[in-house]
Amino acid sequence: MEWIKKIGSCLATGLRFIQAHFKATLLVVFVLWLILPSSEEGLASYNLQKISLVGPIMDATTIIEQLDEARENKEVKGVLFSIDSPGGAVAPSVEIAYAVKRLREEKPVVVYAAGIMASGGYYSAIWGNEIIANPGSMIGSIGVIMEGADLSELMEKVGVKTQVVHAGAYKQVGTLERKWSTLERAELEKVINGTYTLFVGDVARARGLDLNRSSEYADAHIFTASQAKEVKLVDSLGVEFDAKNRVAELAKVKDPVWNKEDPMDRFFKKFAAEGATLAHVYFPPVTLK
Repeated sequence: MEWIKKIGSCLATGLRFIQAHFKATLLVVFVLWLILPSSEEGLASYNLQKISLVGPIMDATTIIEQLDEARENKEVKGVLFSIDSPGGAVAPSVEIAYAVKRLREEKPVVVYAAGIMASGGYYSAIWGNEIIANPGSMIGSIGVIMEGADLSELMEKVGVKTQVVHAGAYKQVGTLERKWSTLERAELEKVINGTYTLFVGDVARARGLDLNRSSEYADAHIFTASQAKEVKLVDSLGVEFDAKNRVAELAKVKDPVWNKEDPMDRFFKKFAAEGATLAHVYFPPVTLK
């Protein structure tokens, strides 16, 4: 009985320590997760890799690293790039698109539209060898938008006035304190139209589409999967099972072994994505939408 009391005492002491130092304990767990190798990676190898892009695109760092690592990994013979994203900021979407293009030069990449693949989400997909869409997915919305509010009436009611010193006619472009001037609106439209031209041009080149007929597949049209196939934004319809089989076929892998993502990795990716989204609520960028 004495040894049971000792064990119970040790457990109670440990629990009290964790309760008293919860934040420090959480930090230690996080650090250990960062520095220790994944047990699955240490035990199992794979020859095909699935990489997922989920949610708004605000920071492409993690996805770029995964795509580049898959390109450099000689054991990986093909990649399934699964996308469920409504779009996001311009620059990260372009970064992902060109990372896929680099990867495609080394090994086959099949893009799978798992749910929503719109705007920047579609931009990210264009350089895949093939795009397979879930029959229930939504595709397209090839367009660019910048939104801003006019808070002048609210500020007047509250009794708030701003004081600004600036140099340059366009330095207050996008301000929230008043209605945009004709000059400012024209400047913003110049940026939006330039970004739209870049977007549509890349889509046309990557997908082999006629740029002169962009109104059929661009113009922020939203398509069902079958409609997207009709305008050649995707190559075929299928579920993830079909997309994986197509990767194995293109990679000429007879015994496919897929990677398995660590649950802790998924948790921290989701946490980081939500943090980035929150940050962009306060600092809204020009977005592909």
